[in-house]
Amino acid sequence: MTVSVPASRAECAALDAVDPLAALRKEFTLPANGIYLDGNSLGVLPVRTPEIVRRTVEEEWGQGLITSWNAAGWTELPFVLGDRIAPLVGAGAGEVLVCDSVSVNLFKLLTAALRLRPGRRTVLGERDTFPTDLYIAEGVTGLFEGGRSVLLDSLDDLDAHLDDSVAAVVLSQVDYRTGVLLDMAEITERVHRAGALMIWDLCHSAGALPIDLTACDVDFAVGCTYKYLNAGPCAPGFLYAAPRHHAVAEQPLTGWFGHAEPFAFTPEYRPADGIGRFLTSFPSLLALAGLRASLEIWEQVDLNQVRAKSLALTGLFMDQCADLEVVTPVQPERRGSQVAIRFPDGFAVVQALIERGVIGDFRAPDLMRFGFTPLYSSYTDAWDAAQALREVLASGEWRAERFGRRGAVT
Repeated sequence: MTVSVPASRAECAALDAVDPLAALRKEFTLPANGIYLDGNSLGVLPVRTPEIVRRTVEEEWGQGLITSWNAAGWTELPFVLGDRIAPLVGAGAGEVLVCDSVSVNLFKLLTAALRLRPGRRTVLGERDTFPTDLYIAEGVTGLFEGGRSVLLDSLDDLDAHLDDSVAAVVLSQVDYRTGVLLDMAEITERVHRAGALMIWDLCHSAGALPIDLTACDVDFAVGCTYKYLNAGPCAPGFLYAAPRHHAVAEQPLTGWFGHAEPFAFTPEYRPADGIGRFLTSFPSLLALAGLRASLEIWEQVDLNQVRAKSLALTGLFMDQCADLEVVTPVQPERRGSQVAIRFPDGFAVVQALIERGVIGDFRAPDLMRFGFTPLYSSYTDAWDAAQALREVLASGEWRAERFGRRGAVT
């Protein structure tokens, strides 16, 4: 795969002028006189979100009150919004559910996977994957006699550990630190060949690149909506379950809304048919309003155009930072939509950039991350951010004491 990289700011401006996604930039509230490169951690506010949230609060809740459960279709939102996310991840209708958080959803799916593989009690993960996945895997396996969570130092060791004790493998499609993109189809096939189930974490890929869960024969997946999907801070997660598992999967959090007939109020639990059996409680309606707003934008988007621009933006930034320790793969097919650069005092450098209006982030112990979100990131943004980074490093301004002070969130 060849990606053309502009060689000047003028070339970047020319690309912005013909960018097929450029019109979508006006859909978002961007910082004045700043460059936002942290959409891989928290997406920006869509312009339409406040109005949709207002209608939810003032009209649906304020005027409709309890009648809005039916009149405004509140009860169907986890399914309706799941169906609207489905095309973004290569799933079909009735296969994606919006609910809970990534951690809770992973707990449900991992427990279901272990129950689907009786006699197998091992869950494999990668040591450097996002910690919540590791913590949840440890917690779930601890509930099963003989359960264990095994962390691989490298995926090169995957086949050596895929024995008949393994019930499931949990991996992130894109590494949250380095931006490395894994081959979903190839890894899933290897896991299935060993008789285990495959669970993918899509938090750093959903909305950043085309995903095809169906074609890759994935069993289960989790994802969030507050990064590239721009649904707002702490917006609800989503989960995917392949149809072959709908009738037999048993998840542990058997709450009211996962019941086949919640308003029959029977004392015995009977799971709903289909993806609905993975519901527990009802998601926050105000959070769902944010997701409703952002998905209206995504329904205008061609994911192939998103991917092409993502690779061009990350390629441009990496080219301008080639003399630094870039840990994101140069090969386009191996990277997501972020660039990670290793620098011993990376935290201070990121703080100095933020003071200049270039917002990236830092991941311990030494990685600076710059996320490129093609719906609102421009080619000139990428160029200017790279020049700002070079200036901060060359000037040494990052050494100022104030840039070393850390808050609760880094």
